[in-house]
Order: sequence, then C-alpha cells, then structure tokens
Amino acid sequence: MTDADLVRQLRGERLTTAEVLYYMPDHPALLQRFLWQTLDIAPEYPRVHRFLDHWRREIEAVIHSVTLSAAGLVSPARLDISRVVGTLH
Repeated sequence: MTDADLVRQLRGERLTTAEVLYYMPDHPALLQRFLWQTLDIAPEYPRVHRFLDHWRREIEAVIHSVTLSAAGLVSPARLDISRVVGTLH
C-alpha cells in the first residue's frame, strides 16, 4: 500500500470488489467471470461506474450481472467497555 492509498482510505474510500458476469455475443450460453478490485467510495462507486461505462463502450462482451462488495481497511480504533454485572465467589 502506498501513502496515496492510505490517504484515499482515510478520506473514506474502501476496497471494492466488482464481480462481472458476462458473455460473448457469439456464445451467449457461456457465462464468464471477471473480478476487479479498486479503492472506491460507497454507495456511489464512481470508479466502478466509469469502468462499467468503458466496458459497455469498448468491449464486445455483454454484461450479464455485476456484484459489488466493499470493505473498509482503515477505520478508527474501537474501545469496548464492559461493566461488572455480578461477582462469583
């Protein structure tokens, strides 16, 4: 991870995985899978949208479906405080 990636994550970008199921026009019964990961901002996902727009314009493959998942790699520290409910002798 570079410093620029860390700065992007601190600004709220999350590791986003896009799973694209697609088929070639001459073989519509054969679905193929393409996985792509990038840092992006949920829930708008501007980078993923630009990528999919490029795909639709430039690639002959037809998109069947897209599944997105995102995970924050950098987050504030959490402190869990518990209190004593009872004592056992």
